[in-house]
Amino acid sequence: MAKIRQRKNSTRKETIIETAARLFRERGFSASSMRDLAEQVGVEAASLYNHISSKEEMLQEICFAVANRFMSHIEKVELSNSTAIKKIEAILRFHIQQMINHYEEVYVSDREWKHLTDPYLSNIQNQRRSYRQRIASIIEEGIRKEEIKNIDAPTAVLIMLHAVSGIESWHRSKQKISGELLEENMVMILVQGLKK
Repeated sequence: MAKIRQRKNSTRKETIIETAARLFRERGFSASSMRDLAEQVGVEAASLYNHISSKEEMLQEICFAVANRFMSHIEKVELSNSTAIKKIEAILRFHIQQMINHYEEVYVSDREWKHLTDPYLSNIQNQRRSYRQRIASIIEEGIRKEEIKNIDAPTAVLIMLHAVSGIESWHRSKQKISGELLEENMVMILVQGLKK
């Protein structure tokens, strides 16, 4: 029987989850099967069940690992003594870096979470809503302190998150700028647009 081709310093389960993220991004969750995943990992489909119980469990693992990283980061940002504009910049930089360096998982978490079932679906919806509200609160704080233009905070959050989501195009591009330059350009455009 073939063994799972795992990367150095990764467990078999981590290798399966990473491979699932790539497969779900490429084909979508619905169009991906356990057989497809087994083929990509290099084992029989039955062997996967020794490590993971279902396709949905993999989606849960991906979505909540990403959500936990973002929630952990925003908590640190909220607790910092930075200005609102610096907090927004820190959040944007984190989003951009995650989209550049953990593209497969972040993409799947952002696009495929709708395929979760309850209670996981409700949980992830609540986390996503809470996260956006927390960013909006930082913007509103900046408006009150006259650091940020008098704008509609939820709209600003929507624009920023959609802009970062667009990094998908950068990944597909044949001729692209470096990740560092992409980050600097995006931060300059998005943060400067907020400053009063």
